[in-house]
Amino acid sequence: MIGYRFTKFIEEQEEKSLFDQLLDIFMEMLVYTSGDVEEAIDWLREVDREHNLTNDEYTLDDFIEELKQKGFIENDQGKGKGGSGRRMTAKSEQVIRQRALDQIFGKMKRASSGKHGSKTVGKGDEPTTDRRQFQFGDRLEQIDFTQSIRNAQVNHGIGDFQMTENDLEVVENQHQSRASTVLMIDLSHSMILYGEDRITPAKKVAMALSELITKRYPTDTLDIVVFGNDAWQVAIKDLPYLQVGPYHTNTVAGLELAMDLLRRRRNPNKQIFMITDGKPSCIKENGEYYKNSFGLDPRIVNKTLNLAVQCRKLHIPITTFMIARDPYLQEFVEDFTEANQGKAFYTSLQGLGDFVFEDYERNRRKNTR
Repeated sequence: MIGYRFTKFIEEQEEKSLFDQLLDIFMEMLVYTSGDVEEAIDWLREVDREHNLTNDEYTLDDFIEELKQKGFIENDQGKGKGGSGRRMTAKSEQVIRQRALDQIFGKMKRASSGKHGSKTVGKGDEPTTDRRQFQFGDRLEQIDFTQSIRNAQVNHGIGDFQMTENDLEVVENQHQSRASTVLMIDLSHSMILYGEDRITPAKKVAMALSELITKRYPTDTLDIVVFGNDAWQVAIKDLPYLQVGPYHTNTVAGLELAMDLLRRRRNPNKQIFMITDGKPSCIKENGEYYKNSFGLDPRIVNKTLNLAVQCRKLHIPITTFMIARDPYLQEFVEDFTEANQGKAFYTSLQGLGDFVFEDYERNRRKNTR
């Protein structure tokens, strides 16, 4: 008998069409251009001239026409060159968010579970491997009938089969917690200073996190707050279009808005993620801005630290993702983190997504009450 012979499995990679290859490049460019379709197309034409992405059979104009036919872009009258332009559709916005999720969280997404587990077991939502004897009040669907029948056979024999309450064995269930998260993104001018684009990775993380929560944790909530001189809330669909402005950093306004949003959420488990690259340099008092870009202004810093303490008292942990490594800025973040009893990560732009994902998956939320 020859038997079976096992060989190494080699997955066959399906070759992408030229349209799909160009679509990957185009979608990436849309993130960098903050959703400006005309600018992204101009960039794509330059890359095509330099690297010959297209050919005589399939030109860039053919690609643009196919984008329209497949619903990725549409005409936007009154904008762009010649009085008319093109803009992204809702389909493109969703594709960009999904791409961000795959790029940043792909390897972890495949290996992780589907919900936030808490340490409490009992009459929960998700079955575990733990077993125990039946108790009055247990639900019928918790009973492990296979093991219970086996227990009855062992205890009473097969000839005169009977099952009693003492034979019943139930599966322990694990409670699933719900979380409310506010993601704060710094839009101050320093996010594009010194020749480094920091806002694009921040946008990608926000899009990936929103897609992750929407698909895997539908009972969770995610609110996006952006802050510069002021703070305002943006919808998930607006994330690709975010742009840095000529702003200072009003961290106080961002925290106040985040706390207000979380106050309206009924979930007992709340948290704030803050992505920033600088110190707080602006507050608003009596309708007027007080700004100081030089050093750490005690007037601004103290108000920021006071809010960190308030969040701690409200059981709202703040995780700060600092994408700058200046020693005096790190000192401020350490004081801020100590005041809140939260967490701080000093990360590069490349590692930002992994840090956000791991901290979100680490279940920083409290057990469901």
